[in-house]
Amino acid sequence: SQEEAGVDLPQALPSGPSAFVPIEEILEEGAAQVMSEDLLSEGRVDHIKMMMGLHPTYLTCFLQTQNALLQLDGPLPLSWRHFIIILASARHQCSYLVQHHSSAFLLAGGDKSWLRGLHCAPPKIQHLQMLNKLLAHRPWIITQEHIQELVCPGAEARWSLAELIQAIVLMSHAHSLASFVWGCGILPEPEQLGDQSLNLCSPTESCSARDKSRNQQEWSEAVNEVKLLMEKMMMVQQQGEEFTQEEMVTRFERERTESLLEPADVQRRVLPDCFSRFVVDADFTYQDFSPRGVQAPPTMRAQDYSWEDHGFSLMNRLYGEMAQLLDEKFQVVCALTYHTMAMHSHVDTSTLRKAIWNYIHCIYGIRYDDYNYGDVNQLLERSLKVYVKTVACHPEKTTTRMYFSFWRQFRHSEKVHVNLLLMEARLQAALLYALRAITRYMT
Repeated sequence: SQEEAGVDLPQALPSGPSAFVPIEEILEEGAAQVMSEDLLSEGRVDHIKMMMGLHPTYLTCFLQTQNALLQLDGPLPLSWRHFIIILASARHQCSYLVQHHSSAFLLAGGDKSWLRGLHCAPPKIQHLQMLNKLLAHRPWIITQEHIQELVCPGAEARWSLAELIQAIVLMSHAHSLASFVWGCGILPEPEQLGDQSLNLCSPTESCSARDKSRNQQEWSEAVNEVKLLMEKMMMVQQQGEEFTQEEMVTRFERERTESLLEPADVQRRVLPDCFSRFVVDADFTYQDFSPRGVQAPPTMRAQDYSWEDHGFSLMNRLYGEMAQLLDEKFQVVCALTYHTMAMHSHVDTSTLRKAIWNYIHCIYGIRYDDYNYGDVNQLLERSLKVYVKTVACHPEKTTTRMYFSFWRQFRHSEKVHVNLLLMEARLQAALLYALRAITRYMT
C-alpha cells in the first residue's frame, strides 16, 4: 500500500495547535497550566504559546521579550513594528505570522493600504528590504555599507541607529520564529481559517496516526538508537584527548562541508500573492555558507565577535532593555534541561544540546576555537542534521516526514526543545552578523 511504501497520504486537518504533535500529548506534558492561565485571562490560548508551554521557563522569557519588542515604548511606532514583522515573515512564507501581524497592524492604527503590498509603504520601510533578505537568508553578507546606506546623514528617508537596531531585532525575531512555526508544524488559529489564500501555505498533514501504529521492529530499532546515542554522549564527556588548533579548524571545515551535501529542494515555486506582495527578489534564498567553486567569506570566529563579549555590549548601548531580555533568553534556552532523554532519566544532556547549538552556528559560518566539531558528527544523526538545517535555513521546506524521521523514540516535548535551541541559535547568529556590521560602521 502507499502507506507501507512511506508515501505521505493526505489526512484530515488535525485538531489542536500542531500538525505534528497530538493535542493529548501537549496536555499530558505540562502545557495545561499555561493554557488554563491564558484561558482565564484572555479567553483563549494561541498555538505558539501552547507549543512553547511544554517548556514554561522558556515561554516566560520569550513572552517578556516579545512584549517589550512589540508593545513597550521604543523608537518605532507600534504599527511599523507589526509591518516589519509581516515583511520578515513573508520571506519564509509563514502565513501564521503574516496574518496574525496583519490584524495587529490594523489594531495598532496602521494604514490599511500598506497591506496591499510593500510598494504602498513609505520609502523608509521599503529601504529595509535588502537588510531583511540578508538577515533571513545570508546574514554573513551584511557589511557596514548596508548599515551606512540606511543611517548616513545623506540617506533618503534616513534611519536613526536606535530605530535600525529595533528593526533588526524585529526582523531577526520574525525569521527565527518562522522557523519555530514551520519546525513544529503549527497550524492556523481558528480565526485564520477563513482566509483560504493563507491556509494554502500552512502545514496540513498529520503523522500522528502513523506515529502511534509503529510496528515492533521499528520500536526496537528506535530504543537501540537511544541506547547508542547515550553511549556516544558518555564517550564525548569522558574523552580527554587534546587536539591542535589546526586539527580543530579542520574538523569545523569538514562539518561545514558535509552540511553542504545535505539535500536541499531547490525547486522554485511561484509565491502566492499573500507573500509576494511583501517580498522583493523572491529568488534570493539561503545559499550554503561556502558553496564549492565560490570564494567563501571568512569564517566568523566566536573569539573575534561573540554575543557575550561584543554583541551584548553594543546592543546594551543602543537598545538596553532588549539586550538584557535577549541575554536572559539565550542563557535560559542553553541551560534548559530536565535530565531526561526519551525513556531515560538522570541524564546529562549538555553535550547533545551544545552539539545542536554549535551545528546551527557552523551552518551560519560561526566557529568556536575551543569546540571539537567531531562531537557534532558523533552525536547528531543524519536525519536530525537534515531536519535542523532545513528548519534553520529553509523552514518553508520542512515536511512531516523530516519531523518524524529523527529521534523516533523521543517525546514530542524533546523535539520542541530542539526547535527552541534552533530558533535561538539562528536568532543569535543573525544578530551577531548585523551587530558586527554596525560596530564596523561606528568605528
